[in-house]
Amino acid sequence: MPIFIIAEIGINHNGDLDLCKKLISVAKEAGCDSIKLQKRDIDSVYSKSFLDSPRISPWGDTQRDQKLGIEFSMEDYTEIDSYCRSIDIEWFASAWDLNSQDFLANFSCKYNKIASAMIVNTDLLHKVASEKKHTFISTGMSTFEDIDRAVDIFKSHNCPFELMHTVSTYPMKDEDANLNLIKTLHDRYSCNVGYSGHEVGLAISYAASALGITSLERHITLDRAMYGSDQAASIEPSGLRQLVGAVRKIESAMGDGRKKIIDAEIPIARKLREHLDLEANH
Repeated sequence: MPIFIIAEIGINHNGDLDLCKKLISVAKEAGCDSIKLQKRDIDSVYSKSFLDSPRISPWGDTQRDQKLGIEFSMEDYTEIDSYCRSIDIEWFASAWDLNSQDFLANFSCKYNKIASAMIVNTDLLHKVASEKKHTFISTGMSTFEDIDRAVDIFKSHNCPFELMHTVSTYPMKDEDANLNLIKTLHDRYSCNVGYSGHEVGLAISYAASALGITSLERHITLDRAMYGSDQAASIEPSGLRQLVGAVRKIESAMGDGRKKIIDAEIPIARKLREHLDLEANH
């Protein structure tokens, strides 16, 4: 199966539906399989004292203003759902709390996502797993014990899943990528493993694509200089097109690992070894 490429819009839409649609179009045009968003009930995810604390943003002077400013409503999500259907691209979202997972259940998305921050939220894991949709589980900021628990929960619900190797720094330093953990996760859990990257550039994603990943997720943006905490760890439209094209080439180039002489080599071998045949006949 081809690598499932996910364009993570996340919160890079900055609460602007038109900007979100532009990012969805960018993902479609680049050849991505799906876009992904994030959904939070901010009163469930954050404490009142945090939400009341100061933060200067385009939406106001408190954390509450900022967090509310980047959340989409049911009407917004309905329009996103309709737009994705109209251009034939999948969408799904990572819920950060139980209320948000209930919210997302209003839509017929094929996939669920457990964000790295939520892999330790057992109530959310049980709720998501009970839906039995294919779920991508990011593993940043977690121990093997955390991952063991999540895998056990999904297996107990007979819910299909794949792990995603993730390092939760934004942006991630290249030397922190630890791509060999992809094989470690595959061997330990006998499951498919993807890669969710937060690095600057594309080289590490290319390397991950050659290591047998089944999914690849990268944050996207129209401009890395835009407002937002995830923009610097995102890739712009030209980079996304380059990424998808290169990943498809890498997949094609990996082959089946069997040694054989391909048809195109036969006339070349005949030409380059012709003198050996002549010498043998003298």
